[in-house]
Amino acid sequence: MGVHSLRWRFVDRPGSVGDRLRSRRAGWLSQQFPDLAEMSVLDLGGRASSWVNAPVRPRHVHIVNLEGETGLESGELPNWAEVDFGDACELPAEIRKRRYDLVFSNSVIEHVGGHERRLRLAEAIHDLAPAHWVQTPYRYFPIEPHFVAPGMQFMPAAAQAAMLRKWPLVHTPPGDKKGAVESALWVELLGRTQMRYYFPDSELRAERFAGLTKSLIAVRNA
Repeated sequence: MGVHSLRWRFVDRPGSVGDRLRSRRAGWLSQQFPDLAEMSVLDLGGRASSWVNAPVRPRHVHIVNLEGETGLESGELPNWAEVDFGDACELPAEIRKRRYDLVFSNSVIEHVGGHERRLRLAEAIHDLAPAHWVQTPYRYFPIEPHFVAPGMQFMPAAAQAAMLRKWPLVHTPPGDKKGAVESALWVELLGRTQMRYYFPDSELRAERFAGLTKSLIAVRNA
């Protein structure tokens, strides 16, 4: 694994810190929505593989992402899931006409590209279901979570790009300076004020790690 063995150890492998945090969050979801097993869920930006391994599986999951991919090694979807290609901020009309019990979005809103597109995403989340669960990493947690780099979110773009080319915990190191800048610019972490603005009628839950807020979750029950 070379220099990336540290990321595998702490973030990606089963039983890692990252894996335990994801499992804890999945438990919170099932507690927040006791009827999850009977619900139809729209997952904006996710993967079927996450639901296959979830402690509680919804009755039906409709996944929409920009790759149209399942995340499953076999590529074959279970009969309770469907996957479509689509931009969560500009969903196809046939999806916008549908209704779900819950819209779920995990670590997506910080990647969509600016305030105007975040508004569109929030609008779709509000329109398509009476309940939602929208998680995003917290901007002021000291470790930037995508690159597992301390304080990187507060650096100028040029410094972020330089760090991305050398930092050993980056999942996929950029091949050149342009790629590094692009990777840095596609992440815009959010704070409480922004999340409250996009989801004013939702409960804003803080996920904590080592006593510090690690991520924010906007939750609304039907």
